[in-house]
Amino acid sequence: MRIPPRGDKEIAKFEEFEGSAGESEATPTGPSFSSSSSSTSSHHNSNSNSNEINGDNLRDDSVRRQQNYVDKLQNISSFDDAFNLVKLAVEQKFKMHRAGLCLVLQGLPSNLGAYHVLGSNMIIVNKRILSLIKGIKTTEQYNSYLFTVLAHEYLHSFGIIDEFRVRNMTYELCKSILGDNHPSTIMARYEPWSVFPELGAIQNSFDSKFELIKEFDKSSQSYIS
Repeated sequence: MRIPPRGDKEIAKFEEFEGSAGESEATPTGPSFSSSSSSTSSHHNSNSNSNEINGDNLRDDSVRRQQNYVDKLQNISSFDDAFNLVKLAVEQKFKMHRAGLCLVLQGLPSNLGAYHVLGSNMIIVNKRILSLIKGIKTTEQYNSYLFTVLAHEYLHSFGIIDEFRVRNMTYELCKSILGDNHPSTIMARYEPWSVFPELGAIQNSFDSKFELIKEFDKSSQSYIS
């Protein structure tokens, strides 16, 4: 996940499609009967009410599903918890799943949040950014950043090389399961600078040391200390 420069604000842009043109009303040519008209109107109203109820139910289900993910994300306590939530969300949204990945923490330049080694099972995440966010931000913001970064690199691990496509997919994922205004969605759509301007203070170099997170993608593992 390469963090774009400050000037490149919005990561993902999506086209909006208008619906088809409205249907024209047919003008009856024969005589009309009040009883038939009443029956048709009643049937139409019944269908409209049914459609409205179904629409309300779908919206309620969506809200409940989003709140469930928001609550789970707020309460994660390990890298493994975060990644399990990512895998669950990706499988639900895109019907994609893979296992056996490993997580490596390394000091990276400030414009590089994480990356996936092509053809491998390794996800490397910038340890400096995680440490900075955990030290000065809320648990929600830390968990949201971790979720977004892991989701982005997890999608890359399926062999999707195109960066713009993965950014779009990450945004769509966060928007769908967490809502428009969740920090993860904002970070996925815009540059992380919009949430964490402090990233500019991070050392701009690669650290030769790295840390392999044990039991990642298998069981619980404590956060970075």
